[in-house]
Amino acid sequence: MFTQTLTRQVSGRVRRSALLDLLTGPHGVDRYTELVDPVWTRGDARARVVAVRRSTPRSVTLTLAPNRAFSGFRAGQHINLSVEIDGRRRVRPYSPANAETDTHLELTVGRHDGGLVSNFLFEHARPGMVVGLDSVAGEFTLPERLPDRLLFVSGGSGITPVMSMLRTLRARGHRGEVVFLHYARSAEEACYRDELAEIARTMPNVTVSHGYSRVATGSDVHGRFCAEHVATGDPDAVFVCGPPALVDAVRVVFPDAASESFVPPVFEGESSGGRVTFSDSAVELTDDGRPLLNQAEDAGLTPESGCRMGICFSCTRRKNSGVVRNVITGALSSTEAEDVQICVSAPVGDVDVAL
Repeated sequence: MFTQTLTRQVSGRVRRSALLDLLTGPHGVDRYTELVDPVWTRGDARARVVAVRRSTPRSVTLTLAPNRAFSGFRAGQHINLSVEIDGRRRVRPYSPANAETDTHLELTVGRHDGGLVSNFLFEHARPGMVVGLDSVAGEFTLPERLPDRLLFVSGGSGITPVMSMLRTLRARGHRGEVVFLHYARSAEEACYRDELAEIARTMPNVTVSHGYSRVATGSDVHGRFCAEHVATGDPDAVFVCGPPALVDAVRVVFPDAASESFVPPVFEGESSGGRVTFSDSAVELTDDGRPLLNQAEDAGLTPESGCRMGICFSCTRRKNSGVVRNVITGALSSTEAEDVQICVSAPVGDVDVAL
């Protein structure tokens, strides 16, 4: 035991040595220590999977032990998770479900039909697997001053960020009124159902309700979200995460609700008629109105991408010239060279991209 402890202490000091970075050349010490253990890095946030739980037929829950390069997150934020699939690094944004004070991360990944990363993790995730962590971001977070009455609404795997908020509130000993409303296909597919029941039993200020859309057995509410589903008065703050239809329904009742959705939108645009040049690949084509990522893939190119909705930034490329339009916000870029997210950038006239 003493030898193992001493080894860890020495290896930690070695990994923190600026002199060793200098001696190991331009790649630094990380490129060598990761050959011994992939999570022994100072510059790259990574995590080792320490537990895998498949508690519903369509989701997998991963418990991750991050290395020291990971700086933490706020409840409700998302993290870019990267895994290697068939020799290519794939990136997807996921929101941790654990309290922000926990030392381990918990990610619950819903299995999507045709989803590359979600299906890979559901089928192949195992203890010992190492994944990358990057770009903690998102404004879908609790306010610094907590309101007296909170409403959380979630659908499917959209439960994770609001679950993190609820667990964080529990860790803080929050006494304000909290209503938690979750929608799933059935009780069998409802993530965290048992834990939510336990929280509601032990915290008198928390009310939990479920809505099941396909198999209604055990459902507390029926049909799509409406004002009658909310067992509270006028909440001070509303948070909703789930499919766009659920988000839209909540916003009809609560227009100021904070929202998040990880379902890629469908983009339908008109061709600008311009020429799109992917200069690094010597590929030219006529713009068809869709985002640059879709057009590049149809041309046989394989750019790195992740969320496909402008969240994870893994598809960012250099626009050498031309103007692009953000298909989500409608904002136009400048004509100068700049980095753009090609998953949500559509050409406006002639465009040259370093791809």
